[in-house]
Amino acid sequence: MLDSINPTTNELIKTYKSFSDAEIETTIEAADNAFPQWHEISVRERGIFLNRIAGILRNDINLLSELISLEMGKPITESRKEIEKCAWVCEYYAGSAEGFLEPERIKSEARDSYVIFQPLGVILAIMPWNFPFWQVFRFAAAALAAGNTCILKHASNVSGCALAIEEVFKKAGAPEDIFRVILAGSDRMQQVIQHKKIKAVTLTGSTHAGRTVSAAAGEVLKKTVLELGGSDPYLVLHDADLEHAANICVSSRMINSGQSCIAAKRFIVDRRIQADFEGMVVELMDQYKPGDPMLEYTRLGPMARHGLRDALHKQVQLSIDKGAHCLLGGKIPEGKGAFYPATVLSGVKPGSPAYSEELFGPVASIIPARDEEDAVRLANDTDYGLGAAIFTRDLDKAARLAAKLEAGCCFVNDLVRSDPRLPFGGIKDSGYGRELSHYGIKEFVNIKTVYIA
Repeated sequence: MLDSINPTTNELIKTYKSFSDAEIETTIEAADNAFPQWHEISVRERGIFLNRIAGILRNDINLLSELISLEMGKPITESRKEIEKCAWVCEYYAGSAEGFLEPERIKSEARDSYVIFQPLGVILAIMPWNFPFWQVFRFAAAALAAGNTCILKHASNVSGCALAIEEVFKKAGAPEDIFRVILAGSDRMQQVIQHKKIKAVTLTGSTHAGRTVSAAAGEVLKKTVLELGGSDPYLVLHDADLEHAANICVSSRMINSGQSCIAAKRFIVDRRIQADFEGMVVELMDQYKPGDPMLEYTRLGPMARHGLRDALHKQVQLSIDKGAHCLLGGKIPEGKGAFYPATVLSGVKPGSPAYSEELFGPVASIIPARDEEDAVRLANDTDYGLGAAIFTRDLDKAARLAAKLEAGCCFVNDLVRSDPRLPFGGIKDSGYGRELSHYGIKEFVNIKTVYIA
């Protein structure tokens, strides 16, 4: 059984029955049977369905947003933005996929030589709870536009969102079974991953989950794309626009109540401006007061589960024990709900969780740097490599330092975010492969060379 619990009130929303082995088998068979017909229709026709799906998402935005906020606690204003972004990515691939998948001619000694892009079949997606619609559509829009069919195994605490996404496809009149949901625990995924009719797997989740999934897929030589955890460094250099930098850093750290893999996690700040920066950050973070995520003015909702809140608090306390100074927050509030206050840790030391681990919640870690080269060293002193940001008025310097940062993307004077037009993914323990843009649609296709002598 899969329980969906409201993290704001601790109340049970609904219990969902896990699929039996027979139901899992039937679902995989259905998606596989739908593949030939979906593959045969033109990319342009697939785009028509994606545009319809975008229309349904926008039409039902209030209902879907409330479901997100109910199941995992995201502030309602952010939930609406999430649904709108899902519609955007559908429309993006509806308009761009045909060009992305055009045969690519390459000159050689042959009479003709070219590359074609053909879908693989059924793609399994194992997705997390923190962006319960966006993470799904980020993969599905590209995979479907390429001609694949999809099966979603969602996080157990957002089973309602998983079924709602499946319903969106039905309401849009999409061909039956091109997108299906499996309700099951993670402990049953090895059998699904290794099913002969699953052709590839994509996972967004923890580094531990990534290792488990890639090992299972590797045993049967299946392609995987992994978007895993992050400990994104935001480098604030001595010549930065400090007010702008503080605002962007805090905004990034507090997206989704701090529960985002690409949120700013470590603020690496030149010592010459550290005191001023810390004062600004504390003042801005203190404006985020925990509250009911269904209210329009709430900026900080609960964490998705009590266990996650308690684990975060242990990381904070251990970091303080290892020399960090708590400038704000750091105490579990009384009352119901998995709430954790906006927290600022200063003087974070190597060897502490706030330095070396991912803190998945509303906690900012401030790490002083001697100069810009030291800032880069500190930024790269992590097992993660998802995103990074640099704040400076010298854009030539920013470009030079961006090339040195070990991350899948680097934003200058702005917060890291995903955009359908740009490739998204990480390196090191943050995973491999790319989603979005033309890179994302080509992850789950056979890149086939044709050579005509």
